[in-house]
Amino acid sequence: MEKNALPGACYPHLFAPIRIGNLRLKNRIIAAPTSPSMVTTQGHMTPEMLAYLEEKAWGGAAVVTYGEAIVHSATGKSHNKQIQLDSFGVRQGLAEAAKRIHNGGAYANIQLSHGGKYGGLASVGGEQDCCAVAYGPSAETTPQGEVQEMPVSMIYEIVDAYGKAAKLCKDCGFDMVQVHAAHGWLFSQFLSPVQNRRKDAFGGCLENRARFLLLALDAVRAAVGKGFPIEIRLSGDDLSENGLNQAECIQVAKLVSGKVDLINVSCGNHEDPALFCRTHPSAFYPHGVNVGFAAAIRKEVNVPVACVGALNDPKQMEEIIASGQSDCVELGRALLADPRLPNKARLGRGEDITPCLRCFECFAETSKSETVKCTVNPRMGEQLWVPEALPSAKRRKRVLVAGGPAGMEAAIVAAARGHEVILAEKNDHLGGNLVPAGAPYFKEDLRSFLELMQRRVKASSAKVLLNTRVTPQLIAQFRPDALVVAIGAESLRPPIPGLDSPNVVMAVDAELHPEKLGKRVVIIGGGLVGAELAVSLAAEGHGCTVVEMRSAVAMDVSPFYRGGLMPQLEKAATLRTGAAVCRVEQDGVVIRTESGEEKLPADSVVCAAGFRPDYGQVDVLCAQVAESYVIGDCQRVGQIYQAMNQGYFTARRI
Repeated sequence: MEKNALPGACYPHLFAPIRIGNLRLKNRIIAAPTSPSMVTTQGHMTPEMLAYLEEKAWGGAAVVTYGEAIVHSATGKSHNKQIQLDSFGVRQGLAEAAKRIHNGGAYANIQLSHGGKYGGLASVGGEQDCCAVAYGPSAETTPQGEVQEMPVSMIYEIVDAYGKAAKLCKDCGFDMVQVHAAHGWLFSQFLSPVQNRRKDAFGGCLENRARFLLLALDAVRAAVGKGFPIEIRLSGDDLSENGLNQAECIQVAKLVSGKVDLINVSCGNHEDPALFCRTHPSAFYPHGVNVGFAAAIRKEVNVPVACVGALNDPKQMEEIIASGQSDCVELGRALLADPRLPNKARLGRGEDITPCLRCFECFAETSKSETVKCTVNPRMGEQLWVPEALPSAKRRKRVLVAGGPAGMEAAIVAAARGHEVILAEKNDHLGGNLVPAGAPYFKEDLRSFLELMQRRVKASSAKVLLNTRVTPQLIAQFRPDALVVAIGAESLRPPIPGLDSPNVVMAVDAELHPEKLGKRVVIIGGGLVGAELAVSLAAEGHGCTVVEMRSAVAMDVSPFYRGGLMPQLEKAATLRTGAAVCRVEQDGVVIRTESGEEKLPADSVVCAAGFRPDYGQVDVLCAQVAESYVIGDCQRVGQIYQAMNQGYFTARRI
């Protein structure tokens, strides 16, 4: 941005105010509803959740939305831990959340939700604490259990609960509410012509199937009064045989448009793994893949429309608003990767926005530990304990960092704290294994992140030495006060006969140079590297077979990312699981299964058996200095999250 340009000048449409009900939003960026499990078992806010919400407000979003607050907890909890708006004692945390969001300069919004039949069935995030009975629009038998038809009396009880919940949220200081009617939850189930087979006033034609939703919206309006903004989340297309198509979703939008002030358009189904990765687009989809659904609805209604769908680039957001596809953009994972995204865009610092990798580690961590984390944002989930401002070094030290992604982060942070930093990298470029990892066509986000890290190193005061391997002699030459060892890990070569043959290529080399490979490729190892490599090579025209000893491929991958990966992998390659590699031959690979030995023809063989740290080298280097730190893959082979986290927090301690 030019020196004297006004804030927001780079993206004038994105930062133009808009009125939603009685609110004047300062820009068109809304923090989309998210709901990490950082709540109590009684369904109340925790200090960690408050800090999480507050940071988004300070980051510059016009509105911060808390997601999936349950209005009728006896029947509607779809996850193990959710805010329960009918729980005694819930008000204090809600009021504090609204205050924290206001203090950060944003309006406070909250999503009113009910899981429908998933309140009583094991579901994504809700396999332990289910409601006593599963109630849906119609009775059915599912693999997760029996579903009973929701009685009419219960329908009206839940309608009343929506009104009470909305008033409670308004009383606690929230500025608007959002009614969730998408993603396969309660109202989505009632709208579905397949799931809803009722013969009463709540089934049959679309108007009848929408009756429950319309009554709930009326109850919310009666509770909050005229002018108070009501947002609704609708599908633009359920993309499922169990849901509505695009034309039907447009009809629903028309039915509700007179009752709401903002229509948030999403798609898909939270409980279908393949559709989950479209609702929350995986790396296999282009950014903004779901914006077209919002654009189609916007043409048919007279209220503002918001879009969602892996939006991360303010240039794309500006184009969406400027071209009339949507009135607002709602950002979920992008604001976990970089809560300061809105302010950075407003100030013309778009090149410093940390991109979301769409790796789904945020979802996975919520399921695993009931917290939240982000691969590229070490402070995510730690806001309560870790101030954003870096502490200045108590004593300026000479810090030598030995390469790798973890080393880059350590160098950036240590330099920012005032240390004299030397970053030595054995290759002629920075990035370590991020370079081959970012080679596949669907790793655009990772390539963007690597470029960002390289820019941040360049902008720091750290001195970079390329083509320089850290040795005891180099350490003796520089005499550092502290040494950070981040030398990564080397490709693992199992003791398989023939693995040293000319037709064998290591996975890292194959990712960078697919042209070295023949037409038929056998990949030894079905972990994340082998699986993603097969998808990438298939796009290059190679025929791939993946050999894995275990019963399935990509078993250690987050189930959320795996849900998007597996359809791509099954199209890209032949999968041979439960198979051990006996030997590699000139024209193929011999494997052994329960049926005996079998030869898989191959022009090239790729070894994707994993990585192994060189602990001996690590120990030699650390022995040269009194203060040393071991981070990244050379400590223990992990993912990008471990590299970034260890690099950041290690540098804060030096």
